[in-house]
Amino acid sequence: MTEVAIGLAEHRASHRVACAHCGEPVPPGLVEMNAGDQFCCGGCRTVYGILRGSGLEAYYRVREAVGESGVPVTTTDAAYEEYDSDVFLGAHAKPAPDGRMCATIQLRGVHCAACVWLVERVNRVTPGVVGTRLDFRRALATITWDPAATSLSSIARALDSLGYPSQAPKANGGEESRRREDREHLIRIGVAGAIAGNVMLLALPQYAGVFQGISREFETLFRVASAVLGVISLAWPGRVFFRGAIAALRTRAPHLDLPIALALFVGGVWGVANTIRGAGEIYFDSLTVLVFLLLVGRWIQHAQQRRAADAIELLFTTTPRTARRVGSDGAVVTVLSDDLSAGDVIEARSGETLAVDGILLSETGSVDEALVSGESRPRNVVTGDRVIAGAVNVGGTIRVEAQATGEDTRVARLMRLVADASSQRSKIVQRADRIAGYFVIVVSILAVATLVVWLFIEPTRAVDHAAALLIVSCPCALGLATPLVLTATIGRLARRGVLVRGGDALEKLAHAGTLLLDKTGTLTVSGLGIIDRIGDETVAPSVVAVEREASHRVAEALVDGFAEYDEGLTASDVRQIGGRGVVGFVGGERVAVGTLELMDDEAIAAPPSIRVWADEQAAAGAHPVLVGRGAAVVAGYALRGDEVRPDAPSVIDHLRSEGWLLAIVSGDRREHVDRVAEFLDIPANASEAGVSPERKLERVREELSSGSRPVVMLGDGVNDAAALAAADVGVAMHGGAEASLQAADVSISRPGVAPLLELIRAGGWARRRITLCLAASLGYNAIAASLAVVGLVHPLLAAVLMPLSSITVVALSASGGASAVGREAIR
Repeated sequence: MTEVAIGLAEHRASHRVACAHCGEPVPPGLVEMNAGDQFCCGGCRTVYGILRGSGLEAYYRVREAVGESGVPVTTTDAAYEEYDSDVFLGAHAKPAPDGRMCATIQLRGVHCAACVWLVERVNRVTPGVVGTRLDFRRALATITWDPAATSLSSIARALDSLGYPSQAPKANGGEESRRREDREHLIRIGVAGAIAGNVMLLALPQYAGVFQGISREFETLFRVASAVLGVISLAWPGRVFFRGAIAALRTRAPHLDLPIALALFVGGVWGVANTIRGAGEIYFDSLTVLVFLLLVGRWIQHAQQRRAADAIELLFTTTPRTARRVGSDGAVVTVLSDDLSAGDVIEARSGETLAVDGILLSETGSVDEALVSGESRPRNVVTGDRVIAGAVNVGGTIRVEAQATGEDTRVARLMRLVADASSQRSKIVQRADRIAGYFVIVVSILAVATLVVWLFIEPTRAVDHAAALLIVSCPCALGLATPLVLTATIGRLARRGVLVRGGDALEKLAHAGTLLLDKTGTLTVSGLGIIDRIGDETVAPSVVAVEREASHRVAEALVDGFAEYDEGLTASDVRQIGGRGVVGFVGGERVAVGTLELMDDEAIAAPPSIRVWADEQAAAGAHPVLVGRGAAVVAGYALRGDEVRPDAPSVIDHLRSEGWLLAIVSGDRREHVDRVAEFLDIPANASEAGVSPERKLERVREELSSGSRPVVMLGDGVNDAAALAAADVGVAMHGGAEASLQAADVSISRPGVAPLLELIRAGGWARRRITLCLAASLGYNAIAASLAVVGLVHPLLAAVLMPLSSITVVALSASGGASAVGREAIR
């Protein structure tokens, strides 16, 4: 080794520098001597130069201000020509004023507020862009541009160069109607709140007049004004409850809208009658406050349901929106995946996701199907083998003849199973609705009894007392109890990195049941660090040189693991052989890195000692990688396989002690599953290996039909999505596939399985708190109804009691502070 090379290696090993763009450590092999700015990859270098050249350096200050760290940039060489086609523009763009166009595309790589700032300033990079707005939650960019100055493909390429590759958004014809529905709901809340505030102000002098007297003309004015505003509140924002009650009567399915509408109707009619005759109580202050509070509770439920609907719409983003179609003349053209049909030939480069189910035309290849099958290792394929959409090509460029496209692919069918299972879930509010059915009957009977009894005692007040009973017994607090407790608990869990989509999950987790566990990525964490080696270590610099030219996670592991041996050597004539390894020349000498099969194919002799060592490592669950130099294998490296998460044993022990039945259901090989099951003390006969996504779904359904215990599925891949959706509670792990995250009831954004224990114990806390709130609500109604029956409900008392019940529920929902969930988790 020369003195210059030695000095360079020592400098790289002893100085870990940060990337000028993303802040990640720069690999030693990419550190440039005496350079002011260092970069971890070419993408970061490109973006850094664009930002500096376009006057967008403030991006780094914005990112620092929002407390976010950078991430390495992912760019592609996509040309996005399909964005300019009439088909694409017709589906995703629309004309804007002044001859402009407006389109929405979906971006990847959006992770913080600084990304929003940068995307919305893409006009600095591409003249002709009039405006850009980014929906951060959905990563949807709405772009307005001048077609005479630029094209949509040019804008997409600019965004791609900034680290935001794009694709066509999933069609959603109902988006505008959903936005209109949201606006209408918020307008109703605003109007109801304004009316309630004004009616309360009008009620104050009337209550004061009870003790100090009030002139007749002012009392009449205040009563009439209250009646007018009260009727508006009932007829406009409050009409949703009357519609719900009418629907309940028509379908003979009573729910909370029925007793609420009954109370509002009786109170409104009797209030107007008393206003006209100038005597009796009007109750409009209480009624308008009820309408406002009930609409707020309805909005909370509506927001939860909307998030669930959004999740289903995002399910179908597993496969790419575009693909490279090979024409009959051999020309490769990028087209929309929807335009592909059976018989088309597509080309997939290394690292790309397949858009179709089909037959491999290339001689060899390697595809990572972990997303769909759960198998932790790539599958080697040869000509004629079947490959599926959603699989990632981890070898060289391959060509595939399409057999199924779009909605006919296997992954699309899995997603339909997810959607079907999601739509069949029950709702926690059904319990309150069941109570409402009995509530209407009991209150109606009491009201009639009150009317009859007071007709004998004091006929002139009989109707007043019966109406007062119906009004003060309005189950406002009953309607608020469940959504408020669930929202409070979900918010606390979210702050701890556990994202719960709806209240059903929390209720079902309150009882010990059956927990089905995926292995790969769930109980284990994938890592390919070097754990053992054999043979000549001086070959390491050549290994780094060859593997740096490869595109595979094994190559990344070796380059990272041998960073200290990087001498800046270069490799030539590098060939990546799918599923087997890589071959190249370093300093004129052939170097092969890969499997034993690769060595045999290349006629590189492996000594018996190394062959035995490789077999032992494979039996232990490791990944043996051999290194051939010239005509002989000179070294071997063992990369660790999937490792059990450090917190898994203690969490499994706690769950077992609390009565949960545990089983592993994995698509991985039997020996890997048995090794993890044995380590976690999970019975082997309770676990399954090599199962398909369909079998996982079938196993969940078997458990559901076998008893009344809740069934919880914990997974992270597309192959888990249907099972996650069908289970009573589906929990998607940190780092899981998009489809699994959207199909699940719960998404864990923290690494490890410890958050699962917090979730389960938080479910018990929520159930106990909901029970307490429902008991408090029913207790209030019992007291208020008793007072009304005996004629002791004064309008001032009603004005205090009715909001007091709702305030009590709010206080009980929020009590315990943000640490309540945490205390339950570590109990």
